Amino acid sequence: MMRLLLGLCVVGAGGAWVLTGGQQLSADDLDIQTGDAVAGEQIFWAAGCASCHVAPEAEETPAPVLAGGERFPSDFGTFVAPNISPDAAVGIGNWTLAEFATALRNGVSPQGQHYYPAFPYPSYTHMTDQDIADLWAFMQTLPASDAPSQSHELSFPFSIRRSVAVWKWMNLPSDFHTQDADTPELERGRYLVEALSHCAECHTPRDAFGGLIADRWMGGAPNPTGKGNIPNITPGALDWSDTDIAYYLGTGFTPDYDSAGGHMARVVQNLSKLPEEDRKAITAYLKALPAVAPSSD
Repeated sequence: MMRLLLGLCVVGAGGAWVLTGGQQLSADDLDIQTGDAVAGEQIFWAAGCASCHVAPEAEETPAPVLAGGERFPSDFGTFVAPNISPDAAVGIGNWTLAEFATALRNGVSPQGQHYYPAFPYPSYTHMTDQDIADLWAFMQTLPASDAPSQSHELSFPFSIRRSVAVWKWMNLPSDFHTQDADTPELERGRYLVEALSHCAECHTPRDAFGGLIADRWMGGAPNPTGKGNIPNITPGALDWSDTDIAYYLGTGFTPDYDSAGGHMARVVQNLSKLPEEDRKAITAYLKALPAVAPSSD
């Protein structure tokens, strides 16, 4: 009996090991094999790559150096953005397009390790094959950095990467959150907000396991730094006009003569590089959201 139980334990452990492994994509899983770097620049700014992966205090340059190093505190520890420059040794210069797509779609590294969802792949999983290929082509044009990536500072059990597989089963979306996008403008706004710009990752509160609370979508959340709150941007709290919202997204200036600060200032810098039609589409999406009442916290 003891041998049987031991055997079952070994089989169960082996099965768990296999099931919690990272799933890789192959080139055959993508409809597009080459991208357009010019189109990819727009995807790059919409996706906010520079906001997280340019080193803190780095000098602003026309071609961002994605050396990493930005720190993101959370209830689970501190995450540190890695080097994703085209450097072949410490960046992603040796990756293939399929490996890049695997990171964005599945949150899995070329070595099969799970990425922590501080990397917003739960949103990027909605990206189209064409946009992934275009983004990849553009990122190859950026300067390389030989700055090594820094380790995350996480305590047990959050330091066990295979546990992220369970988080993914619980939280990775199978579809867009907003189902009603019945005009081209709303469909574009949904794609920009829910996929590329991953706005919900900050503006939606999370449960105890770090999953987004769907019934308070875009309803505001505590700032992970512990300083203040990230605002509710549904019609339940945001009463700006369409013109005001679109203007803010392009300039950072509010109707009250204030300006965007903190991480949002970087977001505005990114969005200001997009066509005006995209900022209008984001506005239309936000205006169409169900109102979430302001939190009593």
